[in-house]
Amino acid sequence: MDPLVLGVESTCDETGVALVRGTTLLADVVASSMDEHARFGGIVPEVASRAHLEAFGPTLERALADAGVDLDDIDAIAVASGPGLVGSLTVGVAAAKALALALDVPLFGVNHVIGHVAVDELVHGEFDGRIMALVVSGGHTSLLLIDDIATGVTELGHTLDDAAGEAFDKVGRLLGLPYPGGPHVDRLAREGNPTAIAFPRALSRASDRERHAYDFSFSGLKTAVARWVEAREVAGEPIPVADVCASFAAAVADVLVTKAIDACRVNGITTLVIGGGFSANSQLRAEAARRCAEAGIDVRIPPMRYCTDNGAMIAALGSALARRYVGDSGLRFGVDSSMSLEVVVA
Repeated sequence: MDPLVLGVESTCDETGVALVRGTTLLADVVASSMDEHARFGGIVPEVASRAHLEAFGPTLERALADAGVDLDDIDAIAVASGPGLVGSLTVGVAAAKALALALDVPLFGVNHVIGHVAVDELVHGEFDGRIMALVVSGGHTSLLLIDDIATGVTELGHTLDDAAGEAFDKVGRLLGLPYPGGPHVDRLAREGNPTAIAFPRALSRASDRERHAYDFSFSGLKTAVARWVEAREVAGEPIPVADVCASFAAAVADVLVTKAIDACRVNGITTLVIGGGFSANSQLRAEAARRCAEAGIDVRIPPMRYCTDNGAMIAALGSALARRYVGDSGLRFGVDSSMSLEVVVA
C-alpha cells in the first residue's frame, strides 16, 4: 500500500493541510486570511504569519477528521519550505518538524512551485514521461522542463519583473477594482472585446527571443495599460473597462501560451501542464486549450480548487517523493524564500 502523506502549505496567506495516499486525495482543508489583508490592498507578512499560527491546529484536526485517520496513521510529512514569505514558511515548517519528530516519520521540505505541477497527478493521474509545465501565479511565472516530478526539474525561463497574477492585480488596482484585482479583471474581460486595444507582447520580437526565448515580462504591459487609461482620462473620454480588461488579458494569455508551445516543440514534449493561481484565468484556459489542440499537444490544467495554494499540492509532491524512495530532508533544513525552482526537496 502507498504511504499516507500529510501535506502542509503556508507560503503566503493560505494555511493548507491535506492527506494523500498514492495519487488519491483523502482530505484537503484550507484556511485563508485573505479578508484580513483586503483593507491594506495587499498581503501583510506579519498578519499572514499570525493567521497561520491560529489556523494550523484547527485545519489539521479537520483534515484528519475528513480523511477518517489519526495522526498515528501518517507515514510521511511534506511541507512547503520555499519559495514564499519567510514568516509564513517558518510557521508551517516548524509545525511540520514538530509533528515529524513526535510521530517519528520522514519529513520532506518541498518546493511550493513544483507542488503546483504535482497536484495535477491527483486529478489526471501520474505523468507518463517528460512534460512541460507552465506555472503562473501572483508571484511566479515559470516554464519548467520536467523529466521526473521528484528528481528532474529544469527551469527554462521565468518572469524578469512582474508575474502574470501580479500584473493582473496591479491593473485591477489602477482600474479601481476591489482587491485582489485579478479575479475582477478576469470577470470583466469575459464581457469585453479582446481585440479592442493593441497592447504590446513583451519579449516576443526576434531579437528578444534570441536572449529570452522562454522568459516573460509583464511590467511594460501594465505600464501600457496605465498610459492608455490616463490618456483617455486626460481627454475626458469614458474608460471602456471591459475592453481594457479583455485586451490586457488577451496579451498576457497570448505570450504565456506562445512561449509554452514553443518550448514543447523545441524539446519534443507532447504534454503541457499549467498550474498556479493564475491558471484559473478563463482567457488562459481557453487560449491554451485551443492552441494546444492545434499543435497536437495534450494540455492538463487542474480544476479551479487546486489552482490556488493548498495542502493537496504539497501532499501530492510529498507522495511522489515517498513513492520513489527519495531521501527525506531530516530536521535541519530551513526555509528558503527564494528557493531555486530546480530544487524539488530541501
